[in-house]
Amino acid sequence: MVKDITRKRLAGLWAAAVAVIIATVIVTGAHVGGATTALLIALLLVPGIILALWPAAPPPTIGEILYAANMRGDRS
Repeated sequence: MVKDITRKRLAGLWAAAVAVIIATVIVTGAHVGGATTALLIALLLVPGIILALWPAAPPPTIGEILYAANMRGDRS
């Protein structure tokens, strides 16, 4: 299951988790100080960092490169 997760799904799950945390803070009436606000802001920034660092597609394997070369007829 972890291998099948997409970037979009991961960002959506993360946003839902942060929304649940924020809703819980609001519903319980917890005092929101500077540290809590900083934590919630940090939680909102993490998906952007993950998506920026996560490569869009894996590089081709050696087998895929050799297969493509053999199919084109490039022989040395």
